[in-house]
Amino acid sequence: MGKLLCGIRFVIGWLFLIIGLYFFAALIGSLISVNADWREPESGVQIFVETNGVHTAIILPRRHKDHDWADFLPEGDLPKGQSFGENISFSWGERNFFLETENWSDLRPNIAAKAVFGSNETLMHIYHYGAIGQGPYHRSLIITPDQHDQLVAIIKAKFEQSGGKAVNALKGYGRGDIFYPSSGYYSPLRTCNIWTSETLAAIGVQTGIWTPMAGGVMRWFPLER
Repeated sequence: MGKLLCGIRFVIGWLFLIIGLYFFAALIGSLISVNADWREPESGVQIFVETNGVHTAIILPRRHKDHDWADFLPEGDLPKGQSFGENISFSWGERNFFLETENWSDLRPNIAAKAVFGSNETLMHIYHYGAIGQGPYHRSLIITPDQHDQLVAIIKAKFEQSGGKAVNALKGYGRGDIFYPSSGYYSPLRTCNIWTSETLAAIGVQTGIWTPMAGGVMRWFPLER
């Protein structure tokens, strides 16, 4: 019995060490910048970086010049009576976690295990919004028209497509949101929040080098800049 208890303590000790190192690395990664020489332009396309405190997303205008998301996201996929919003939120994550945990109270061990140990079943989650303003949950960001076009292309590439449109839509939580199958491997080393930062970094925006937590993303987009 003594050896068993010793073994349990050893395993628990290593588990807490690994968790502690993960959060420490997340802090350090969020403080080291990518695209350190980037400066927000005075004019261009307004987008938003969104957070609910745990999860982050990128919000783009539905229309900008010749681009309209209605040409890519079929309006018929939305619940009956729902139409496109002025702005659309895009986020990426693990399939089962997205579909089965609308609220944290819905989280179950088997769902958490898939997120912890990794999964190649991923989804894009979109929300349709009306007008959006700067606030605690929505941080405004100006990018150039060229960066906007790059961002649109990167996000579209994450969707399953046929004939130039997203396909195989899945029911969302309510009237304004919907899921689509995506690509990529989700793990603690590449979370939904890392996707947000990596996507913005890919168009030249300054972000943290490794941001598994929402706070690590949002620190680069303070309310007052």
